[in-house]
Parts: sequence; C-alpha cells; structure tokens
Amino acid sequence: MHLTYFNGQWTEGNTPLFGAMDHSVWLGSSVFDGARSVRGHMPDLRLHLERVTRSAVSLGLRCPLSVDQMEALVHEGVAKFPADAELYVRPLVFGTDGFLVPVAEKSSFALTLFDAPMPPWSGFAACLSGLRRPDATMAPTDAKASALYANSSRAMRDAQQRGFDNAVMLDSEGNVTEFATANLFLVAADGTVVTPAANGTFLAGITRARVIALLAEAGVTVEQHTVKPEELSSALEIFNTGNFGKVTPCVRYEERTLAVGPVATLARDRYFAYMEQH
Repeated sequence: MHLTYFNGQWTEGNTPLFGAMDHSVWLGSSVFDGARSVRGHMPDLRLHLERVTRSAVSLGLRCPLSVDQMEALVHEGVAKFPADAELYVRPLVFGTDGFLVPVAEKSSFALTLFDAPMPPWSGFAACLSGLRRPDATMAPTDAKASALYANSSRAMRDAQQRGFDNAVMLDSEGNVTEFATANLFLVAADGTVVTPAANGTFLAGITRARVIALLAEAGVTVEQHTVKPEELSSALEIFNTGNFGKVTPCVRYEERTLAVGPVATLARDRYFAYMEQH
C-alpha cells in the first residue's frame, strides 16, 4: 500500500506529483528523507524531518511545511495503516518553477508512506566499487538530494551484475566512505570498532549517530577515522546502518565470508530496544 499526502489530501497508489516543466523533473531540484514507522514506533522521526528541511535549503528550495506540521501528518498517515505495519516514511521537497535556479518560494511538498517490511537478519554481500563519491565542491553532499542517487544506483547495478547485493564506495582520494545505500562500520582485526569519519563526501546518518551512541552506552567505543580499502580485507565484522534496515550485517565481502558478529548483533539489539521505546 502506498499513501501520499499532496496538496492538502491523502491519496492511495502512485500519486502524480510533477508537471513536464517542473524544475525538479528536468533539473533535479528535489530532496527527500527516509524515516521508519515499525508497529507504530517512529525512532528519531523529528531528526529526519529536520534534515529534509536543511536539505531543501542546500538545493535552494524551501520546505513549505514546518517540522511540527510534517510530524502531525506522519502520525495522521501512520494511523491509516494496520497497527502492526512496517512502513517507510518519505517526505519529499521539490522545485516547481525557475530556469536553472529554482524559485524557493515555489517549492512543493509530498509525504509518502508505504509498506516496507524490515529486511531479514541474514545479511548481504558487498564488493568494492570503481565509482567514487563526489566531495562538497562537486555536488550537494550535505543534502539527501535525489540527484546524488544516480551514482549510487550505478554502483548498485554494477555490484548486482557481479553477483553482490551492495557496493563499498570510495572518495576521490581512495578512502572508504560508505556503502552505496548506507553507512559502513567494521570491526578491525584488533577488535577496534570503526566507522569512516565524516569528510563531506557522504551523509553521516541519523541511524549511524544513534548506533554510535547506543554502543557507547554499552561500553563499546566507535572510532571515527579515515578508512583504507585494505582494512575491509582483514575486518572481523562489517555491517551497515541506515534507515531502511537500521543495522544489517555484511556476510560476504568480495570473496571473504564473514560471520554475523557480536558487535553487529549488539548494535542491532540495542537499536531495536531503543526503537521500542520511541
């Protein structure tokens, strides 16, 4: 089931939003965010709504709704689904007017909620991508901009053609940034838990920050520093964090089989315990 709020009303199905001349259609001025509602629990919802507002500003747009208004709409929409639904919550802000430069005041908004069951804990396989993440001088990397996902899609498509599920992407200097679709964590050979330091080439995600904090509460320190690709070849564990799956283990990296390890398991258990309280 898809449910979208647009222009003051809720509609089911793939609701039409754009016109042929809308700035977002031909010049890419759209941003979105992804939150979750799992059996009515919506962890860090406001942080996601605040981020879509900031993302809009980064692309020269202006979200026409306040965070409070968006939050109320999310709760209204979630109530239209069964109580046990596992949903993806996607606010979208897009440009409708302007030639090359979007007219901020003409930004439009749509909120879509759709069924998206939490992925299984069985894990995924990943490889190293030959594609690179742009830095902040090349693209709006401080925003969750729709235009950035063309590069992620290419990396994913290439990985799947090679027999993997996801791809690890590097920055222009050859350092690890994240997976094509989520932030990356690893457990080094000496047991150190590491995630790449935010360097302006990827979004340091809301779930990433939550997992770092939850692990710290459990006595596990996550180090944030520059990660070289070879560190993945000797890692004891690799896992990702992101809105869609929250915490998901990588069980094969290139030709190495990896166990679902204790740190990933702890991160997942603590996140889901946190989610049950919010």
